[in-house]
Amino acid sequence: MRTAVAELSDEDFAQPSGCTGWLVRDLVCHLVIDAQDVLITLVTPAETEPTRDAVTYWDVAATPPTGDDPLDALIVRLAAAYEQPRLLKFHLDDVGSAAGRAAELADPGLRVSTRGEVLTAGDYLSAYVLEWTLHHLDLVAHLPDAAEPPTEGLARSREMLEKIAGATFPVSFSDKDTLLVGTGRRAPTDAENTDLGELATKLPLVLG
Repeated sequence: MRTAVAELSDEDFAQPSGCTGWLVRDLVCHLVIDAQDVLITLVTPAETEPTRDAVTYWDVAATPPTGDDPLDALIVRLAAAYEQPRLLKFHLDDVGSAAGRAAELADPGLRVSTRGEVLTAGDYLSAYVLEWTLHHLDLVAHLPDAAEPPTEGLARSREMLEKIAGATFPVSFSDKDTLLVGTGRRAPTDAENTDLGELATKLPLVLG
């Protein structure tokens, strides 16, 4: 994803992203904060037993975000303060690469604390595979020439989403379509609705 951002043109940053109310520049700014959160969490050890895992980490909301949340609005203002896309690129590469190194060095069994919950570092980082795969899809939603998420991340994210849903998506769905339709990033076609059957009534799964 860092590579995909690094390859964007300045004009791409002004395009809409797959996140309601956010341009690409706003999403990239959010990714910087995500990377900071990973660094903070990995150095916030916990002594109590885990309360969540990679699947139960997620809260499923009833309605999609509108973009009016105060934190969402703060991201827009913060992104605008960068002024030049190259500064956002630099900051994401700087903090994002540090988060990647920290993830590689982390003991997967280490218990860490975030959002008032305790997880193993391995489960926490697995949850971020889903987080960043979805945001990679958001990043390229209106940029057909941009690099898409790696196949391994798409497959792992589909596996986690199916566990969250408590159901398996039809084999006719690609991993990408499973994530887009499953999380409400696009509406299913009539044919997809037919294939989904009863699962269609549970969608979208709005993750937060």
